[in-house]
Amino acid sequence: MSRVQSNGGHPEPGFKVVIPARHASTRLPGKPLLTIDGRPMIQHVWERARASGAGEVIVATDDPRIAAVCRGFGADAMETRQDHRSGSDRISEVIQAMGWGPDTIVVNLQGDEPCMPPGLIDQVAAGLVGHPEVGVATLAHPIVDAETLFDPHVVKVVTDAQGMALYFSRAPIPWHRDAFQRERAKLPRGVRFLRHIGLYAYRACFLARYIAWAPAPIEVTESLEQLRILWHGEAIYVGIAAVEPGPGVDTDEDLRRVSELIGKGSCG
Repeated sequence: MSRVQSNGGHPEPGFKVVIPARHASTRLPGKPLLTIDGRPMIQHVWERARASGAGEVIVATDDPRIAAVCRGFGADAMETRQDHRSGSDRISEVIQAMGWGPDTIVVNLQGDEPCMPPGLIDQVAAGLVGHPEVGVATLAHPIVDAETLFDPHVVKVVTDAQGMALYFSRAPIPWHRDAFQRERAKLPRGVRFLRHIGLYAYRACFLARYIAWAPAPIEVTESLEQLRILWHGEAIYVGIAAVEPGPGVDTDEDLRRVSELIGKGSCG
């Protein structure tokens, strides 16, 4: 089992990974159980987490069918309440049930990320360990083309000089007033544009506070849960991902693309 260092320099058990996996999905019902290269998608995600330095990996699901499949391939699975508003609420239930301490670092790995590099799971946990003043860390990766920047399905983030998030948006940020008035087909030079990667590491004590907060107006407007944290004046550390992650699965097209990548052994 890997070990991380706490703020006081004392070793503590390796970080945890919880994989929220809901059966309901508007576009892909039963998404975690869809087959990719002969195995359910949730198994690919679990294997990614198991290849990281995590000391424990648990699938948190609202559906007994998902739990049964996970246990069938050897995963620890916990059936959680069906009325949770988000994966964060589901993870909090796992933390309480497992009795993990307030300083436990828990990585939220979504159940539709079968191409997430294990190294990024380690990196986001290490980012939180290295910034004891914050309760949550995440990752971002440089945007190199205008199509990605202007895609509303791609979440963008702007950080300060210390790597703390200033804002997340589906809109292109930062907005280069002069360059984008002239053209929007290519990115202006000298500006760093970042795509947010939806991988989070939380301290258990922070997550307990977070889920007690009501959704924030900017969160509802952008449909971005992490904006609730900024609304309440809390910091989010954003590390620059060491590698670019493979695609997640939201649509049938995503599923075909990921299946092809995994079949070729070139997924993340």
